[in-house]
Amino acid sequence: MLNNAKGVYIVAQTPFDERGNVDLDSIDTLVDFYRGHGANGFTVLGVSGEAGKLSAEEARQVAERYIKCAGDLPVVIGVSNPSLAQLSAFSREAMDLGAAGVMIAPPAGLQTDEDLLGYFGEVFRRIEGTPTVLQDFPFASKVAMSVPLIHQLIERHQEIQLIKEEDLPCLNKISRLREGNGRRVAILTGNNAMYLPLELQRGADGPMAGFSYPEMLTQVYGLHQAGKFEEADDLFDIYLPLLRYEAMGFWGVCARKEVMRRRGAIRHATMRTPGPKLSEKDLHEIDRLVARLETRLGR
Repeated sequence: MLNNAKGVYIVAQTPFDERGNVDLDSIDTLVDFYRGHGANGFTVLGVSGEAGKLSAEEARQVAERYIKCAGDLPVVIGVSNPSLAQLSAFSREAMDLGAAGVMIAPPAGLQTDEDLLGYFGEVFRRIEGTPTVLQDFPFASKVAMSVPLIHQLIERHQEIQLIKEEDLPCLNKISRLREGNGRRVAILTGNNAMYLPLELQRGADGPMAGFSYPEMLTQVYGLHQAGKFEEADDLFDIYLPLLRYEAMGFWGVCARKEVMRRRGAIRHATMRTPGPKLSEKDLHEIDRLVARLETRLGR
């Protein structure tokens, strides 16, 4: 059950070959890479997974391959779509493939609590009983959800089992969500794990984020669970320059793919058009950041 989710749910990339075709074989190596670094689950076809650039058939193929490769690890499939018909159809398809649940963010244009309550009422009428991650990411969705509204949605809809909390500022919002007296749901955090140690201190159950060194996410989480808070902070600080570099929107995802290509996780660092391409200066910066990181880890 997603309401008991803890640990690191990796926001997985969608790999493409040099021509921009979906590279299904690289999903196999990518899952092995993430699993080898301690992933507890996966989130597929999110914003940084370039879901909006895939056809419906490609999205199904990517979801199916990740679910198959993940084996016993839970896989959450992003199904957000302005079309409720497409959202509900893909949700059913994802669950039939073996997904642990779906992730939904509200579509742009919803402005009031009444709008949001009505929207999610219709969503869960169509996908009744489907375990759901409610994604609170106003930067991408352009929709703000208040803490009282989220509490109300949780109480109205048993389908909501996990909140992906990545509003900014995130820390007080996590605290306020945890202070609610209603049904407990899991809280995993996004924003590229930029604030992970602080978010864990506020009551988050782990990150739902992507990073080219996923072992940092699992090690920081493990240290925090062991009560070794200073050690968790010290380790996080070592990775912070590269983590920050990868936090620059789709350009940062492009940099992340390049680092993962170098680490053997995927064959190509391609972003599907429209998407950024790294310059020689960018590649030089990545060289330097990775070299400095490896040096500090070696010490």
